[in-house]
Amino acid sequence: MLDSHQKKVYKKLGIPIDYGFERGLPFFHDEDELVNVELNLFGKPQKLSKSTSINWENLVVSAKKQGISLLMVSGYRSFNYQAQLIQNKLDKGINIKDILKVNAPPGFSEHHGGMAIDIATIGVPPLIEAFDSSPAFLWLEENAIDFKFSMPYTKCNSFGFIYEPWHWSCNE
Repeated sequence: MLDSHQKKVYKKLGIPIDYGFERGLPFFHDEDELVNVELNLFGKPQKLSKSTSINWENLVVSAKKQGISLLMVSGYRSFNYQAQLIQNKLDKGINIKDILKVNAPPGFSEHHGGMAIDIATIGVPPLIEAFDSSPAFLWLEENAIDFKFSMPYTKCNSFGFIYEPWHWSCNE
């Protein structure tokens, strides 16, 4: 259940309090044991859970040995950061229903647990569906499971989110 601060955030954003629970989304508390991993492609420091960071490093090294470039767009995001992402879109006039097809409501993002990574590659703009035509995506499809990563937001996923071929989660 959401605490009083989280309920206030939901009210401010116009998200029904029971939104995530009614959709069957798993709730994620902000991970408090994070490790610094690398700068993302925008030069901003990123963090992950310890086990995810180890698996990510191994994944990147293995891909690189096969000529595949994997770049981090984002890793850990706090509840409040997720709320701010949504607020920024609201401020641009985007409807909350449309936002929630793309962004998980705060508390329901795998990024809170430090186990999700948005991945890009050289030659493809980040966070677009065309990533699924890249050699990096094809490599991930074949090899990510060996490093305990999977892609939860497939086409027609049960969570109701858009297809996100760039979003991969460590299942450890």
